[in-house]
Amino acid sequence: MRRTVPSVLVVMLLALSAPLSAQRLYRLELGAGAGYNRFASKLELTSAFGGTLRAGYWLYGPFSVEAEANFASPKTDTPLKKSVGTKAFGLWGLANFPVGNTSSFIAKAGIGRTSYGSCGDVSVPGVGPCGSAGALLVGAGVRIGLTQTIFMRYEGTINRSFASPTLSNIALQAGISVMVGSKPLVDTDGDGVFDRYDRCAETRLGALVDKKGCPTDQDGDGVPDGLDRCPGTAEGAAVDAAGCTQDTDTDGVLDGIDQCPDSPTGATVDATGCPTDSDGDGVFDGLDRCPQTPAGATVDALGCGNDSDGDGVFDGIDNCPNTPMRTPVDASGCKITPPPAAKGDTTAQKLGLPEEEWTLPGTVWEFKSSVLAEQALPTLDSIVVTLLSDPRAQVEVNGYAHDRLVPVDNTKLSKRRAEVVRDYLVNKGIDVSRITALGRGSKVLIVADTTEGARIINRRVEIRVIHNP
Repeated sequence: MRRTVPSVLVVMLLALSAPLSAQRLYRLELGAGAGYNRFASKLELTSAFGGTLRAGYWLYGPFSVEAEANFASPKTDTPLKKSVGTKAFGLWGLANFPVGNTSSFIAKAGIGRTSYGSCGDVSVPGVGPCGSAGALLVGAGVRIGLTQTIFMRYEGTINRSFASPTLSNIALQAGISVMVGSKPLVDTDGDGVFDRYDRCAETRLGALVDKKGCPTDQDGDGVPDGLDRCPGTAEGAAVDAAGCTQDTDTDGVLDGIDQCPDSPTGATVDATGCPTDSDGDGVFDGLDRCPQTPAGATVDALGCGNDSDGDGVFDGIDNCPNTPMRTPVDASGCKITPPPAAKGDTTAQKLGLPEEEWTLPGTVWEFKSSVLAEQALPTLDSIVVTLLSDPRAQVEVNGYAHDRLVPVDNTKLSKRRAEVVRDYLVNKGIDVSRITALGRGSKVLIVADTTEGARIINRRVEIRVIHNP
């Protein structure tokens, strides 16, 4: 029955143990207890209860050292039943591992010395051992908190002597420990790192911290992990208090990375967030409805060129801005003398018939394209008016290409351009029988085809309206 008492006591003390309201910094531990000692059979001593005194010092964190003295008075396992006073002294090193909020597990080891009575009666058989021997000490136990500074302590130890023959004694102990001079470990910012060890003692509540108590910030945006709602922010992007990015001008480039944070809505921007302007007319791509305006041309708010005199050459690059209507002009907007008719032409010049001439310059045709630009429509509409006012008039549409392709391709491209003009006139009500559309290729060049400006001049469509008598 007596052997069950320690077990019952452990259960009662566990039930009574109170949770610690705060962690503390321990320094000096004083304790006492009682224990059950079982001696090696070679000593011929009975098991006996004894007492224990200990004093310990906490070094750093979970590590401490302590000195311990254990006393017992076993009797010899002989007919004499002689009492032998045993004393065990030890120096221990302890590792203390927290278990929950109130307890800690103890692992300990050390060296010591054990003495067994006096040797005055050594000549008397049956009086038991005498003398002393060094010993290796190991043990384990548990410390259960009753308050912040008072603990119940339970442990078991093994005392193994160095002398020959080797002897092993076992002790089971229960006692109380008092932490003298302990101080509470405060965590002012609540980050789980006590102020004593916290190098960043004013961390915002909820932020994740490293072992030194300083906030971590994986994306480097200045908002600590744990508070950062957008933890994968691109490097350099500006963020709000929640760690999320903004794009003030909605151009798709984040503030902080955006070098042009006031880009107009709808403008196309580059990787730095700055608007692009492919044709250099001052109207940004994405907002420019005429994105291939020739360099130097004057444009309106939509990026489309102005043509005050209606000659097909934009203001700004028109060197003759007051050319009379329907006057053939070159790429600079100045009047030109039409080239002689190609062999086989049946034009009004050969017949001496009155005629009018228009030119759709290369600025209204894209490179290798027969798509008609909008700026050509006013000229074509004027031709329609002329044809409607003279039902007997005939039209020659001659398409030309610059000399950058093989001759066959030049001819095909120039013919497609002439046919596009013919189809526009037909759609406006002019009978197709009145229109001749020819592709002249690059046979007749106005200027030497050596520069881009020259190629624009040569890439043209000439329209002649011949008035029959």
